[in-house]
Amino acid sequence: MKELTTEQAMRYNRQILIPGFDLDKQETLLNARILIVGAGGLGCSVAQFLCAAGIGYMTILDDDKVEKSNLPRQILHFENDVGINKVDSVKSKLAQINSDVVVDVLAAKAQESNLPTLLTSHHLVVDCSDNLHTRNLLNQLCYNAKISLVSGAAIRMEGQIFSVSPLQNSACYQCISQFFGEQHLSCVESGIMSPVVGVIGAYQALEAIKLLTKFGEPSINKLQLFDGMNATWQSFKVSKNKSCEVCGTG
Repeated sequence: MKELTTEQAMRYNRQILIPGFDLDKQETLLNARILIVGAGGLGCSVAQFLCAAGIGYMTILDDDKVEKSNLPRQILHFENDVGINKVDSVKSKLAQINSDVVVDVLAAKAQESNLPTLLTSHHLVVDCSDNLHTRNLLNQLCYNAKISLVSGAAIRMEGQIFSVSPLQNSACYQCISQFFGEQHLSCVESGIMSPVVGVIGAYQALEAIKLLTKFGEPSINKLQLFDGMNATWQSFKVSKNKSCEVCGTG
């Protein structure tokens, strides 16, 4: 268990001053281990905020390389990063944001062969993937391993956030994704407005902090929908589906 140094306490002073958020909670972040799946638009936003906030250890998983078309929204990738692995690009930037954070990267696809092993060494997963199959897989594996999950998605001018806490016997992502059907929409076909991924990614980072430190009220059993066109948020209560293949009891 690492303890905050005086220098670190001064660095995170503005967070520690928030009512209800104290040195102990900042120390919890220092000792937290987070897995971020995806180093694209959402992943870049999530990673930089969690790194800056003082998460002690993070692993970033992604098998893609940086392309020029990524640059408008994947803000940790720069022009001279085109052609290299996204995870390596992100790691080099995070080292400049906060050198105290240990960042491991894995240039691989998120799949059933590697995720279970990764989950055993992390406290929380942030899903920044770009497809329904991976979101459902992460949800199932996290629920089975009793690890909290923060799932996010963004496309066009829209975004969504949903948090899962197996230890609190919450509803899971499968409880809502069963209504989505087979969707193959992607940013390539449908487009995405750059700041939208920043909004959703920042919210995911906040959710992760709240879940890890038991601070505030995370979006458990609530689906949060963002409409960037009309500048509105909607919140929908999600009831646990008793017949759900992942979290159900019947």
